[in-house]
Amino acid sequence: MKALARVATLAVLTVPAVASAQAWGQPTQPPQQSWGAPPPSQPPNNGMNAGGLAPPSSNPGDPNAAYAGTEQELAKADKEDSGRGLEFFWLNAEVGGEHLGLQTFKANNLVDAGTVKTSQTGLLYGAGLGVRLVFITLGARFRLGQFTEWDIWTLNAELGIHIPLGAIEPYFTFGGGYASMGSFDSGNLGGSLRSDDVDIKGYNIRGGFGLDIYLSDTVSIGANLTGEMLVLTRPGVDPSRLQGGTPDQQEVYKADGSSIGAGVSLTGVAGLHF
Repeated sequence: MKALARVATLAVLTVPAVASAQAWGQPTQPPQQSWGAPPPSQPPNNGMNAGGLAPPSSNPGDPNAAYAGTEQELAKADKEDSGRGLEFFWLNAEVGGEHLGLQTFKANNLVDAGTVKTSQTGLLYGAGLGVRLVFITLGARFRLGQFTEWDIWTLNAELGIHIPLGAIEPYFTFGGGYASMGSFDSGNLGGSLRSDDVDIKGYNIRGGFGLDIYLSDTVSIGANLTGEMLVLTRPGVDPSRLQGGTPDQQEVYKADGSSIGAGVSLTGVAGLHF
């Protein structure tokens, strides 16, 4: 009887231990899903997503749309800087006064200074046109100076550097090109000499400062102050054209002549911009 009791006691102690060991070795089961509930979301098992990384999109977008967006941003920035849109073409007209000396730096019988005034003040007219590249302008300009005893005109290439400050725009100009002088008062040349008999031409270089005030995106008014240097030459006149003049006049005009002069001008300017 004692042996039987010992066997029974050992069996009672062994069964719970075996059950506990089996439970320890079993994997944990997920909770039972209630009827009608959606299954829990599972993260995608993709190696490219590991660590928060994702593969690049198969549709990178329209490159033309990105280019158009860049152009729009540039146009917006330009308009915010100057208060206006982009400008591509310009033209203007000017009128004012000029003081010009033909022999400021050099005098070599360009004209007979005894009968022709070499330093005069007169009216100046001009017009220009060209293109604009952001803040740089390129173009051509014609100017005509009318004085009491002679006229002079120039045709120049012109470079401008502009400083956009909203509706007010200061600028600097640099130019140079062809110059021609004529329309002399024949009474001052002497004898039978006519204005067409005296051929004076050369070149000029010019620099200036101006200010434009934009009344709208396309219309501006302003002023321009310019300094100029003129280099002029004259071939000798046919002696047959010098009959009747004084000996001094004949001596001057039968030989070649030249001069280097300078002038300053102030004009009002009206412009159109496109």
